[in-house]
Amino acid sequence: MKIKVIVTPKNGVLDPQGKAIQQTLNSMNFIDVSEVRQGKYFEIETDLKDEKDAKKNVEDMCKKLLANLVIEDYKIL
Repeated sequence: MKIKVIVTPKNGVLDPQGKAIQQTLNSMNFIDVSEVRQGKYFEIETDLKDEKDAKKNVEDMCKKLLANLVIEDYKIL
């Protein structure tokens, strides 16, 4: 089973990489871009067959390693 996870900076946390991307896009004439937030994307393949158990296991991974809970949020898809 494949579980997907998106990790992004929390609202209010500075995102210098996102800001740099936004400024570069603006300089490339994508002037309608007002904000970019950069994050991380994970695809985790697990041998667990039960989706609920697999997502619970991935949630533990997020809390322990994949996301810095002080400055990042995560979403399991």
